[in-house]
Amino acid sequence: MSATKSTMNGIKKRSGKLYDIQMDFHKNWPVYLMFIPVILFYILFHYKPMVGVVMAFKDYKPAFGVWGSPWTKNFGFKHFIDFFSGIYFGRVISNTIIISVYQLVFGFPAPILLALMLNELKNQRFKKTMQTVTYFPHFISTVVVCGMLTQFCLSDGLFNWITGLFGAEPISMLQQPSMFRSIYVLSGIWQSMGWDSIVYLAAIAGIDTQLYEAAALDGANRLRRIWHITLPGIKGTIVILLIMKMGQVMSVGSEKILLLYNDATYSTADVISTYVYRKGLIEMNYSFSTAVNLFNSVINFALVCSANWISEKLTDTALF
Repeated sequence: MSATKSTMNGIKKRSGKLYDIQMDFHKNWPVYLMFIPVILFYILFHYKPMVGVVMAFKDYKPAFGVWGSPWTKNFGFKHFIDFFSGIYFGRVISNTIIISVYQLVFGFPAPILLALMLNELKNQRFKKTMQTVTYFPHFISTVVVCGMLTQFCLSDGLFNWITGLFGAEPISMLQQPSMFRSIYVLSGIWQSMGWDSIVYLAAIAGIDTQLYEAAALDGANRLRRIWHITLPGIKGTIVILLIMKMGQVMSVGSEKILLLYNDATYSTADVISTYVYRKGLIEMNYSFSTAVNLFNSVINFALVCSANWISEKLTDTALF
């Protein structure tokens, strides 16, 4: 009898949850209707193209199509083996990692520092002016930015004129392999620092102002208030964005590098994305480029999961 009652209670609970879902759908059906285009977008442009990953394991021939093309040797892993044993494997992997580490070490803290400094400004007019100035580079096209950098880095360009004031000899900076990574990373910080700081400013705005008032009454100066109140208050936001950045470590954008690099800087500028571009679109080796890009995506996915797991263990904050 008790077992029957518990079973009946379980049925009632399950039916109750289903009833709640139905009631929520009837109550908020316009919201569900608005969500349909989002679902369709991800299905059509994110999940359906994943079928094309099979090209990485085939010797793709456009005349036969993806499914009609033959499978490659070595159980379909021929293109992966060719990539790992190729002469450019070490170069593109090391360049991608080095540039990504530069971006993490120097680029990730930049918007946090900017947000902290903007938050400390008391003059609202000056604060809004500084925000506008720092946001503006985000809206400049990458092509325009690269054109500006190309002109500024010439031997008679702006950067050489500035360094010439300190006695440096003029050089064509974009022809120097040792300078390419610094130019790429610093220009990227200039482009994105202001725009990325918006998220941190929003997080700072959510901190209770009474905490600052109590700390000031206790004699804490600005630096101590920032260290003990502001940074702990936005720690969750910083951790989540850092996890997301870790998922882009192996995905250094190809567009900007393609516009800036040349034969002289291949040794330090050639990354996985530019290598895939050359192999896939220029040499039309579609299967090989798909294999390289799949390898890149798997590494990024592993990095995101690892960073998320470590963050959950150390800070109790996780993305998923």
